[in-house]
Amino acid sequence: MSLQIGDRAPDFTLPNQEGVLVKLSSLRGQRVVLYFYPKDDTPGCTKEACNFRDRWTDLENKGIQVLGISKDGAASHVKFKNKYDLPFTLLTDEEPCAVASAYESYGLKKFMGREYMGMMRHTFVLDEAGNIEIIYRKVKAEIMANQILADLGFD
Repeated sequence: MSLQIGDRAPDFTLPNQEGVLVKLSSLRGQRVVLYFYPKDDTPGCTKEACNFRDRWTDLENKGIQVLGISKDGAASHVKFKNKYDLPFTLLTDEEPCAVASAYESYGLKKFMGREYMGMMRHTFVLDEAGNIEIIYRKVKAEIMANQILADLGFD
């Protein structure tokens, strides 16, 4: 069964870059962007993270929280955040990636003839009530934050 716009976003609790647990439902009352990405400090993931960073003031002024989710651990997230001065939270969804799976963002990938299980680059915008407002399954990493702001009518 595929997640659809209007569905209640699957709730979860994951550790952030400092190891502090973040519960999605505790963020109700504000819009939340959940973006799933394959790996810290890789070209596409860095472009996406830096676009969120560069549009951070606009996102923050609209009351939008950003949560980046990958399989990387806390130490990797801290290094990634520090290297690129990322102002938002990064969460760790370790194998078997239950949260990413709940959001249909973990599965079989193909790269250079090789098949493997991995994190897919998908983004979800949740409304203030915790429902899915927008789903991006084809993400343009370098303009994701711009596209979200435009699609919400803020740009």
